[in-house]
Amino acid sequence: MFPHRNIHKFTWTSPDGKIHNQIDHSFIDRRRHSSVLDVRSFRAADCDTDHYLVVAKVRERLAVSKKTTHRVHMKRFNLKKLNEVESKEQYRVEISNRFTALENLDTEADVNKAWETIRENIKISAKESLGYCELKKHKPWFDDGCSKLLDQRKQAKLQWLQDPSELNRDNLKHKIDELAMNSKNKNIRDLYRGINDFKRGYQPRSNLVKDENGDLLADSHNILNRWKNYFSHLLFGIRKNCLISRRNLLL
Repeated sequence: MFPHRNIHKFTWTSPDGKIHNQIDHSFIDRRRHSSVLDVRSFRAADCDTDHYLVVAKVRERLAVSKKTTHRVHMKRFNLKKLNEVESKEQYRVEISNRFTALENLDTEADVNKAWETIRENIKISAKESLGYCELKKHKPWFDDGCSKLLDQRKQAKLQWLQDPSELNRDNLKHKIDELAMNSKNKNIRDLYRGINDFKRGYQPRSNLVKDENGDLLADSHNILNRWKNYFSHLLFGIRKNCLISRRNLLL
């Protein structure tokens, strides 16, 4: 649908690097299919899988969000110091001295102003005697060690994408040595099996079986039951034929 190079259309590559396939897709509602601007795969993205990352560019209309007030972090007093005798006595003396100075405060003139004055004196006393709680500094889980290992992994994958034969050379040499050893030891069966594996290349294995109606079974429990029923019928038929043959011989 979108013009791209073939390497940007594949989403999966076999371990031997010979087979490429497009098995991952992006789905979107038919009403919004015109909003899709581009879809392609990114081979260099390291997702810890043998599939490539598929990215779609979508044009979407977003509603205007209302302005939200920024959350202000409020400083908290270190009330745990009140459990200490020295800090508790210091706070008591501090607030007593300040309230002594407020005895002549005229509260009838403006109650709100008087309350603001009392509150500020309480805060100042707590600040000087108790102090504020220290903010907890969380240790980042993604440290420099993780970053270095991730960079090494990316570089190895990029090297494999650029020249996969270079990294697979050791594996290929091991298989060739194994074939030579089988040939030297006259192990003909393993020798021809290895040669056939080289000729066929990578072939995905499938564990699916068919039931009595020809439908495919993927669940392991259903597959075991299918094999059980198959061998039961097979062995019962063989036993039945043996009994019939023995009866014919006796007659």
